Amino acid sequence: MATVNRREFICTTGLGVLAAVLPGAKKAQSAPASNRSPNIFFAFADDWGWPHAGAYGDPTVRTPTFDKLGREGVLFEHAYLSSPSCTPARGSILTGQHFWRLREGANLWSSLDASFPVYPDLLEDAGYFVGRSRKGWGPGQLEPGGRERDPAGPWFPNFEQFLEERSEGQPFCFWFGAQEPHRPYDADLREEKGVDPADVTTPPIFPDAEPVREDIADYYAEVEKFDREVGEKLAILDEMGELENTIVVMTGDHGWPFPRGKGNLYDLGTRVPLAIHWPDGATGGRTLTDMTNLTDLASTFLEAAGLEVPDAVTGRSLLPLLQAESGGRVDDSRDAVFTGRERHVPAQEGDNGGGYPSRAIRTDEYLYIINFEPDRWPAGTPNWEDAYYEDAWLADCDNGLTKYYLWANRERPDVKPLYELSFGKRPAEELYHLALDPYQVNNVAGEYAYTAIREQLRKRLMDELTRTGDPRAVNEGGTFDEYPYYGGAPTWPGEDTLDEYRD
Repeated sequence: MATVNRREFICTTGLGVLAAVLPGAKKAQSAPASNRSPNIFFAFADDWGWPHAGAYGDPTVRTPTFDKLGREGVLFEHAYLSSPSCTPARGSILTGQHFWRLREGANLWSSLDASFPVYPDLLEDAGYFVGRSRKGWGPGQLEPGGRERDPAGPWFPNFEQFLEERSEGQPFCFWFGAQEPHRPYDADLREEKGVDPADVTTPPIFPDAEPVREDIADYYAEVEKFDREVGEKLAILDEMGELENTIVVMTGDHGWPFPRGKGNLYDLGTRVPLAIHWPDGATGGRTLTDMTNLTDLASTFLEAAGLEVPDAVTGRSLLPLLQAESGGRVDDSRDAVFTGRERHVPAQEGDNGGGYPSRAIRTDEYLYIINFEPDRWPAGTPNWEDAYYEDAWLADCDNGLTKYYLWANRERPDVKPLYELSFGKRPAEELYHLALDPYQVNNVAGEYAYTAIREQLRKRLMDELTRTGDPRAVNEGGTFDEYPYYGGAPTWPGEDTLDEYRD
């Protein structure tokens, strides 16, 4: 296989595709062509959501690395997180379990008990060289869970040093946890990347206003930075001749950090890009519509390495999908995913230190959500003066221009419905007919025509929660509110700041 000089590649390709780096797609194989255990390279963006990649038809953001991986590997149209919050999302990936099984690990800024096995440890025990750079599990504290190191593996300053320290021929498992596109944003990066707010199309859940377009453009610039960083690391693997026997996974930890996105069970909160490239063991050049949860990755990695999957794992290996020949829906049983959330930030009113507990089932046609405490605020209280956590203001939604604009103009007749959509209270049940309502705006749970569908989905959701031991299914969910919170919270930015965004 021809190699590419990494310095030359980085300097000359810019935002161009990785045609010189990624090998051509392989045909179906029942097992990896090499007898060596595959390497695992997991590239994980913080707050990168679907459909913000060129491979999914986004006309503005440029993601040549991801697009190439999806085109020559396997592109997943329906990939979801167990929970749209950093700590539980990462914990669920590492353990391969529904987030609600992780006790305190179901909350943001928590801990992950050492009794939960994680795939990097299991691979290391089997002889893999394991490590990470940048962000791993978390945010949270390791000590209360009895762990001495990050569950994602020991820290390395960069990928190059990680590779230098492994033994020759030793298979590796590397976790690259990028900061991007997490807030705060730097408008200079947008200028550097040449992302023009005028080219941005705002989704119908937001006002079409200049601050909102600027906010989205800043987010796109961060995504493009992440995409380039992954491309640089793949160039290193190609130089070494390691790319073909490496399972490359590129994805995000949940939806984008905008109102009604991150921290919400709508598609903009739980659905993520996902591409898997593995020339020696997967059939490339396919797009799949199978419903996939990123809890499936742990069992995929372990099975690919020839290891036994712990009984506690609830995710299902993706190897049958990766090694199939066809595209579209490969496994008819993969027709639904289950998601949920517990406490993100203690952002309710008064002495309520709890979160906004919800669970959902997402099928091809419908999204059904149960909100277990509909009297609470889904994004945290808008009244920062009475918040449980000092100055917490809509604290389950990251501070940013879109949030500021919605708040500053919330009394305008054209903005008020959009503000309420993101920050107002919600009913106990939500049901969305996705073909008619792709942004999940029109709740039809109370409509007679959808009664049978609502009851069917509710039963299927509750059956899964009960089968997998969710405390919310047996009326013991209050324990989630009682676990310690080790983090801070976004604060009230002040009237002067918000006045800048008032039209």
